[in-house]
Amino acid sequence: MILHELLAYDTLRMIWWLLLGILLIGFAVTDGFDLGTGILLPFVGRNDIERRVVINSVGPVWEGNQVWLVLGGGAIFAAWPQLYAVSFSGFYLAMFVILTALILRPVAFKFRSKREDAAWRTRWDWTLFYCGLVPSLIFGVAIGNMLQGVPFRFTADMHILYEGTFWALLNPFALLCGLVSVAMLAMHAAGWLVFKTDGAVAERARSLGMLAALLTVALYALAGVLLLTVMTGYRVTSVVDVLGPSNPMLKTAEVRAGAWFSNYAAHPWTLLAPVLGFVGAIGSLLALMARRGGLALLCSGLGIAGIILSVGASMFPFILPSSLDPRASLMVFDSSSSHLTLFIMLVCTGIFLPIILAYTTWVYHVLWGKVDEDAIREERGHAY
Repeated sequence: MILHELLAYDTLRMIWWLLLGILLIGFAVTDGFDLGTGILLPFVGRNDIERRVVINSVGPVWEGNQVWLVLGGGAIFAAWPQLYAVSFSGFYLAMFVILTALILRPVAFKFRSKREDAAWRTRWDWTLFYCGLVPSLIFGVAIGNMLQGVPFRFTADMHILYEGTFWALLNPFALLCGLVSVAMLAMHAAGWLVFKTDGAVAERARSLGMLAALLTVALYALAGVLLLTVMTGYRVTSVVDVLGPSNPMLKTAEVRAGAWFSNYAAHPWTLLAPVLGFVGAIGSLLALMARRGGLALLCSGLGIAGIILSVGASMFPFILPSSLDPRASLMVFDSSSSHLTLFIMLVCTGIFLPIILAYTTWVYHVLWGKVDEDAIREERGHAY
């Protein structure tokens, strides 16, 4: 209880905002190369054995990597209940499409090699492509809509009303953000495949990865230019009570052009986030050109982290703006759970997160090394 009293409410809110970012980065960096591998699968594998090499490069780790998605969803539910209520209800159809893909993916992994029929295996290969492309695209589309503001408001009794449609989510800027997501995960997967495979598969992955890295840089830059010159952002116009109750309607806010770049002007050190995004993607490109798969994987991971951090740095203290009523926008300091809830969750996270990191590190250590065609043939009864 002494520690509970020492950690002030505003400190816990900031800690959980940072932890949410870490969980999202953890998911994007680990499960991201799984999803990206699905995107690249039909193009880097020209025959059955090559595609099996690609699938088996992620086969032992993809299930464990999805832990980060579960942790992220759980953190939103427990730490930011209003964010959970708006996003999981307003984006319901989009979430359903993502879940459909994530449910189909293990089915495709398990059933793909159950029959020798070429047509059967090809259908499951394209299913894995779909299961990699769709979540990658929609996650980026969701970020694009967050940056524009989501159409929700509060009633007089604080009931949340979402007034948007699924098709409205697929607007041009959101789709641009979706393409950034697809490109950066394809880049990340290419680094993984160059690191884990040899021969023709690695060479094709290298070529596609260089293209994906160039697209990541170009599309990310375009999104930034549009945010600065065309798109509007949100700004708080009242005093922010960092210790206040979780009631978004107690503040005032406005929509203003270029507002998402005000944090960079006020706190220049936050520019490290977008710089890391660009440097990571360019570093991945150079590493792929040099056929350094491990370095390319590291650089693409840093680039992904930088791109995600740049969104958080731009929007802070907002976590979900409202396009219908800027006052209803959810912020770090007015939409969290109680002080005690955040503290109990922090204790649990301090216990279990190191365990997750430890066994994840151990698994990757055990599975270190490349996957080649001979290994797949020798493990006929065990490989995918």
